[in-house]
Amino acid sequence: DVVESQEHYKSRWRSIWIMYLTMFLSSVGFSIVIMSVWPYLQKIDPTADASFLGWIIASYSIGQMVASPLFGLWSNHRPRREPLVISTAISVAANCLYAYVHVPHGHNKYYMLTARALVGFGAGNVAVVRSYIAGATSLTERTSAMANTSACQAVGFILGPVFQTCFTLIGEEGVTWKFLCLQLNMYTTPVLFGALLGVINIILIFAIFREHRVDDMGRQYKSINSDGEGSDVLDQNTEGSIDHVAVVALNVLFFVILFVFAVFETIATPLTMDMYSWTRKEAVFYNGIILSVIGIESVIVFMVVKTLSKKTGERAILHAGLLIVLVGFFILLPWGKKLPNIQWQEIKNNSIPRTAPSEMLAPFWSLPELQLPSNHTAEPVGCPVTQSWCLNTPMIYLAQYISSDVLIGLGYPVCNVMSYTLYSKVLGPKPQGVYMGWLTASGSGARILGPVFVSQIYTHLGPRWAFSLICGVVVASLLLLEIVYKRLIAFSVRYGRMQE
Repeated sequence: DVVESQEHYKSRWRSIWIMYLTMFLSSVGFSIVIMSVWPYLQKIDPTADASFLGWIIASYSIGQMVASPLFGLWSNHRPRREPLVISTAISVAANCLYAYVHVPHGHNKYYMLTARALVGFGAGNVAVVRSYIAGATSLTERTSAMANTSACQAVGFILGPVFQTCFTLIGEEGVTWKFLCLQLNMYTTPVLFGALLGVINIILIFAIFREHRVDDMGRQYKSINSDGEGSDVLDQNTEGSIDHVAVVALNVLFFVILFVFAVFETIATPLTMDMYSWTRKEAVFYNGIILSVIGIESVIVFMVVKTLSKKTGERAILHAGLLIVLVGFFILLPWGKKLPNIQWQEIKNNSIPRTAPSEMLAPFWSLPELQLPSNHTAEPVGCPVTQSWCLNTPMIYLAQYISSDVLIGLGYPVCNVMSYTLYSKVLGPKPQGVYMGWLTASGSGARILGPVFVSQIYTHLGPRWAFSLICGVVVASLLLLEIVYKRLIAFSVRYGRMQE
């Protein structure tokens, strides 16, 4: 056995911390504009409708899904600094493009679509980050490192909207630099801030990041990614084949985990507007608070799970996490007898106006207190009568919704960390770039299909069908986990080099 030197240990963990930062910035790049995309889109291109907004939101995940396997393959054969720098540079350029989408005289919405797709493409470096962390940590360090990675990602998703909120103080007009054709306002400043963070990240990758690789017991050895740094390394015995049944099963489980959480995030606003007669503003505000609390809860869970996994093992915790998610969605099923307030509207030419006279909104006994604008119109609230299920489906009480939020906010981070950890351990010393790329791509695909599922099933069939189907999907994933349970072991344990 070769004892790792203190200098090597410090260099290895400095590099891992740079990967944490890269993961954080990747998630900030997604969330820092998510609340302002729609008003900015309406401002730069009035021809854009809500369906095009859906494409813009999905374009990030599509870009990431395409890029992840490509960057993963690149990182398998070349020093990881190359795909990390190039992907971050793409994100920086895409953010700058987003700041200039107001300049062209036409087709502005397509420039915004391109910018967000390229930001997602740059975020494909998540596969490189996770494959590096998997290769630069021993088995005993792996769970903690993966939990820290996911925590950094979660914090990025939380702080992105916070940064956006701070930049709203600049206002819609802001400051215009004519010689650069640049408007610094509440829509462009956040992405330029994200571009600045990306430049700092590139500098840190060049200055601090080094290639390191250790085996499952923590002994350093040379890999294909090494660019000459650290010559006192061992050749690693990588004999043995990867259990591809376990790999496919974990990809499926990860897809389910990301799918159900994407459904949960997407359905929050329409569900609360239908069930509790919240306005758009109230739904965004209250759900923003709830999601922020869930984000904080997730970070705490990430920290706790590092210690807990040492006592129970990753497989048992993954099983428990899926059960918690199942209970969370089961609670969301409509059980009572009280129906939601119905949004009665005048329907003309099969279209529903955005605003209607206040007397058309709902019967007098269900009208909330509304502050009407000067034109005596107000936003319709309640469950739209055009959704036929509103007339016979019991409402989901607020206590049900909050309880479900807490449980899903507990189960999701557990499943997320454990699936990544088990996946990296099953792959073992083999190059993990492409495999991590496929796992990231499956998660991106889930984030694309989740909102589509919600828009179709929930709108046409209602929450009872939507959440019943989700429960069925989670039950099927639990059965899959039971089938492959004994195969989800570390590569070194499988070939008798280490004890479980």
